[in-house]
Amino acid sequence: MLKKGSKLNSILTGSCPKCHEESMYLEKNPYKMGKIFEMHETCSHCGTRYKMEPSFFYGAMYVSYGISIAFGVAAFIIANVFIGLGLIHSFIAIVATLILAFPIILRLSRNIWINMFVKYDPNWKSKAN
Repeated sequence: MLKKGSKLNSILTGSCPKCHEESMYLEKNPYKMGKIFEMHETCSHCGTRYKMEPSFFYGAMYVSYGISIAFGVAAFIIANVFIGLGLIHSFIAIVATLILAFPIILRLSRNIWINMFVKYDPNWKSKAN
């Protein structure tokens, strides 16, 4: 499922979408808030540029919206249906979930966005030489 070469591997690990050899981020921990946006310019293995153009990751905002909706719906279902909380408490659970998951949502949306434009190349080593 998470084998090298799958989009899911690159999305969940934050690795280079072309070679899957290294993390795109300078700091792997998304909860170090001062470094959450810091990325390598290029992959040190295959040379893929992560910021293909200025403001490339602005498109990730749309992906982030969808992921946030999914997290919010999941929080509501868990709080209201499974735990049995009222609407006000369910709303508080949604807000708390989105605040706590913000760094993960941000990284996931960037990973999904770049993987929409760059695909895995199993022969990247022969092309890099």
